[in-house]
Amino acid sequence: MALRPLLRRLVASAALLPALLSTAACGEPSGPVRLTVFASSSLTEAFAELASGYERERGVRIRPVLSASLDLVERLEDRPEADVLITGDRAAMEDVAELLGDARVIARTSLTIAVAPGNPQGIRGIADLARPGLRVVLGAPLTPVGRYARSVLAKEGVTVRTASEEIGSRAVLTKIRTGEADAGLVYITDLRTAGVAAGSVPIPADQNVTVEYPAAPVRASGHPEAAEAFVEWLTTAPAREILHRHGFALP
Repeated sequence: MALRPLLRRLVASAALLPALLSTAACGEPSGPVRLTVFASSSLTEAFAELASGYERERGVRIRPVLSASLDLVERLEDRPEADVLITGDRAAMEDVAELLGDARVIARTSLTIAVAPGNPQGIRGIADLARPGLRVVLGAPLTPVGRYARSVLAKEGVTVRTASEEIGSRAVLTKIRTGEADAGLVYITDLRTAGVAAGSVPIPADQNVTVEYPAAPVRASGHPEAAEAFVEWLTTAPAREILHRHGFALP
């Protein structure tokens, strides 16, 4: 019957009671604070340095969860387990705005056309992406990189028939690196991570867009002051130096 599971739960609760009372009496648990930060995968390399730098400077541990912005937002909607959210644009945060504090832009980048090494298709600019038979990959329409890409295409009046639509800039880049696509619009900072596995066709500034990375504390954080302090630190000189070294422009 249900009695035995109920007794087990009561016993477990009783065993936890002293620890709960101790925590309530002393405030937050002792030991270093650890913040879980949901961050766009386009920040992966920079974030490793940001996390270690912050721990050295402030003694706060950072547990990064790196993924596509759309994935991070969906995870936060289902279970607000993060302390800080960093996405590839402000629009990605709109669905969870009520869960967040004030956002600050911490870094910027722009788009480029990723192509196979040596540019075998001879792509020279945005207009060439409409060429029949060219396998072009973009971010899905609801993703930051997808929104930015379509903004660039719309400005130039170019219509592209996509071979596939991906969840993020790095997923688009993977299609180029593996030979599954001829071209795709990705962040310049992501292209840097490909090394010789992909080439680039620059997009002129007047045709390009500014990609912004906003960071915001999560209201339900167990460490609200620490979360706010980390977001603020991301705009300071030590953090800006790290981001600049990884190719990001600064706000």
